[in-house]
Amino acid sequence: MSPSESQTRAGILLMIGATLVFATQDGLSRHLASEYNTIMVVMIRYWFFAAFVIAISARKAGGLRAAIRTEQPLLQAFRGFLLAGEVCVAVYSFTLLGLINSQAIFIAYPLMVAALSGPVLGEQVGWRRWTAIGIGFVGVILILQPNDGVFEPAAIVPVISATMFALYGLLTRYVARKDTTATSFFWTGTMGAVMMTVVGLPFWEPMAASDWSWMGILCVTGVLGHWLLIRCYELAEASAVQPFAYLHLVFAAIIGTAVFGEVIRMNVAIGAAIVVGAGLFTLWRERVRG
Repeated sequence: MSPSESQTRAGILLMIGATLVFATQDGLSRHLASEYNTIMVVMIRYWFFAAFVIAISARKAGGLRAAIRTEQPLLQAFRGFLLAGEVCVAVYSFTLLGLINSQAIFIAYPLMVAALSGPVLGEQVGWRRWTAIGIGFVGVILILQPNDGVFEPAAIVPVISATMFALYGLLTRYVARKDTTATSFFWTGTMGAVMMTVVGLPFWEPMAASDWSWMGILCVTGVLGHWLLIRCYELAEASAVQPFAYLHLVFAAIIGTAVFGEVIRMNVAIGAAIVVGAGLFTLWRERVRG
């Protein structure tokens, strides 16, 4: 096996590990947000995330000064605020619809990225990818099933979450034209923590000692998941490992059914399969064009 092949395999394993950790994080978030205010839970989680980001940035070449330097401070700050808001919306959706239904809708975000890459980034989207995007959104409609199933007013919450995350992804690609990954990562964590602290402190409420243990595990999994993701992208190309990110839905479904007693409805399973298939096709077409 050549070094590049072994690195790609290692990257794939790291991506699978990251998706498992993030799915576990979703389960912990759902538990804590069901007992306490969602904003407070996300705020504490962001404190640890920001500390991790600062520690990683300090070890990079040039240290914190290099990480902070950007020609796009307002855009970078907005990215951080946007992701923090998206995390709040996503966690809130877990408490409303559960992990399975929320994640089944959320996985449509790569299709939103593909659809918006033209008007936002000026990229060309061919008819094949437009077809895949259309088919993927048919899958989303099947999941929502207007006359039954998941569809209810609460179903709009994961749709908002997916839209926010898609916009965050597009802005990340936009700022990457001038800033390094390390700079974007630093601004994402620190600005998110600043926003959540300002917004979240008024929502502080006492937490039981036993739940502080779960909160500690939540913060550790957040740091571990991002570390695995960083190592993954250091070893392998994004196009090679990104398809395995869809395993997040599989792991979330296992946790949802085993821990929270959720049920996988047939329309959700079929719709999610259509969305994943369409998403994998758009990733493949992007790799071919690249």
